[in-house]
Amino acid sequence: MLKFSLRLVVLIVGSLLAHEAFSYSREDFVVKLENGEICGHHIVEYMRSNRIQVHYQCLENGRGDNLFEQMNLSSSGHLLHYQVTGESEMGGAIHEEFEMRNGLAHWKSTSEEGRQKVVGNPFYVPMNSTFAVNSLMISQLNRPGVKKIKLIPSGELTQQVLLRKTIEKNNRSKEIQLLMLSGIGLKPDFFWATVGKNPKFFAFISPGYSIFLKEWESFIPGLQKEQNSITQQILEKRAKSTQHAIDGLLMIKNVSIFDSINGEVIPPRNVYVLNGRIHKITHTNESTLLPTQVIDGSEQILLPGLFDMHAHVNGWSGAYHLANGVTTVRDMGNQNKLVKEMIGQIGEGKLLSPSIIPAGLIEGKSEFSNSDGILIATLEEAKNAVDFYFQSGYKHIKIYSSFPKDFVQSTVEYAHSKGMTVGGHVPAWMSSKEAIESGFNEINHMNQLLLYLVSSPETDTRTVDRFYLPAEKFHELDFETDEVNRLIQLMKDHNITIDPTLAGFDFLKQRDGEVAEPFKSIYDHMPIDIQRSFRVGAMKIPDQETFDRYKKSYEKMVEFTGRLHRAGIPIVAGTDTFAGFGLHSELSLYVKAGLTPAEVIRIATYQAAKVSGTFDDKGSIEEGKLADLIMVKGRPTQSIEDLRKITMVFTRGNVIIPNEIYSLIHVQPFVPNTTMSLH
Repeated sequence: MLKFSLRLVVLIVGSLLAHEAFSYSREDFVVKLENGEICGHHIVEYMRSNRIQVHYQCLENGRGDNLFEQMNLSSSGHLLHYQVTGESEMGGAIHEEFEMRNGLAHWKSTSEEGRQKVVGNPFYVPMNSTFAVNSLMISQLNRPGVKKIKLIPSGELTQQVLLRKTIEKNNRSKEIQLLMLSGIGLKPDFFWATVGKNPKFFAFISPGYSIFLKEWESFIPGLQKEQNSITQQILEKRAKSTQHAIDGLLMIKNVSIFDSINGEVIPPRNVYVLNGRIHKITHTNESTLLPTQVIDGSEQILLPGLFDMHAHVNGWSGAYHLANGVTTVRDMGNQNKLVKEMIGQIGEGKLLSPSIIPAGLIEGKSEFSNSDGILIATLEEAKNAVDFYFQSGYKHIKIYSSFPKDFVQSTVEYAHSKGMTVGGHVPAWMSSKEAIESGFNEINHMNQLLLYLVSSPETDTRTVDRFYLPAEKFHELDFETDEVNRLIQLMKDHNITIDPTLAGFDFLKQRDGEVAEPFKSIYDHMPIDIQRSFRVGAMKIPDQETFDRYKKSYEKMVEFTGRLHRAGIPIVAGTDTFAGFGLHSELSLYVKAGLTPAEVIRIATYQAAKVSGTFDDKGSIEEGKLADLIMVKGRPTQSIEDLRKITMVFTRGNVIIPNEIYSLIHVQPFVPNTTMSLH
């Protein structure tokens, strides 16, 4: 799976350390995945002459960052020079430098270049950096009297101490604190740090992985539990402030309705909501019901809540989904404990999030394994994993790239015997044709489907070859061949659903310095650090010829999506990228593939509900169904970009105002001056 990550950290330009030069010391941190496997290291060396050098590497699922940092400080602790080099998760080159000269800050990376006059002690925000930089940041923010710090290129950083405690081991004690830093990205970041005159980074604990000093490893589970408890309190407070309970009978009056079953717009109606369900739909001149609350839907259109059928949820991403009208997500692989906890919190109203449809991830054990879900080595373990997910209420199994080819058919048949569907990646050394013939119901990602046409039996799709081979070869594909027609017919015969995730694969052609195409329309709405991240490439694209080739290959993926739709192959809209915001980008790409906006919205509502088995309650606006609804100010069935102009979201008996969420995450609204108006 692809994971969209905005791990932005801050580099200080102010006085950070004691005035005397460093004496040599070294800190060795371990990077550990949720499943207990060590994926890398973080080595920080404090050199003489006020120099710091760092090596960070973490490899998961066959890929990961590999970073080398150099920092030179003045005798007073001011940064004179910073450099980071290495490779990104997908192998793209990283080279970024910062320098302070004559009161001017200069920076240059593969994606941008800038200079700025320095007043005071602002921080520079690198595009790629390690946790050693966080350590400097923490030290500065813990100085007496410092409450916030300005950032370069813009913005400001604040810090809150959430907890302090002392831990002891082998007659050694260490006082540590949990810090919440806000001002970078759409959510706050949480760090454990030491306490004292110059506090340092101690640990980072996140769903999926953690980083810590090896000698204190035994304390990490306890720290994680305390951090999770405090974080949940923060998330619960946010949920309480942004979910407005519907009191009694709500009437949404004079609102046009999108009929997702037929793909048509119905003239204005009155829609009544009671106890979280659609109670009645009447003509506007009917007035037999007496509502306790009224919302005027004039000049707006009511649509079923949107589905994102390929997400990887966390406690913070739910807000982004809801602000963009996504009321249901299908989680396509995660830490099972996390998903279970989130579903419980959502049900209790303690977490701002769409409803979650969990898919059970099963992966084979290899050096390229995905660390989420359940790892298996035998067919019996695979069947046991199916049993676990079935007993946990899951309806869909996702098979991943390292899953043993020889176990696929038996595992699929076993899942089918329990009424479950199966899909996912095509396992290594297996073709999409073989996966379909083995009983797959769905294939995730367009590259996984089309690799069959360009790969050989020796191609190892557990590696980044599953990205570079499509980029290099897809532009050569001829979709008029008998082989392609047979593949499409095979999909029709087996009723295969495709989850293209086109927006998530734009990185195949993304060049440093150019705004990623799926996010051009929202670029100006985002905070500066998110804007900068949209200009960072991931792949090795050394020249114009390579770019042209990769761009044509990506366009072939878009083109084939349209061809599959016209052939009657069911499509579901999933993103595997920027939560919430990415779904609209995905839908825009379907329009580019030749679908009409109405067809695209139907895919994200009716089609998704049918495929996910939730159509009895969701996916269309009908009496008796759940009131999972969005109200849009615009004409989304004519212009798909208007779908971003959401004024209200209705779900689980609550009304949510996207602009209230946007104010919390510093995003400029898509519909200005929208407030909740109940009469």
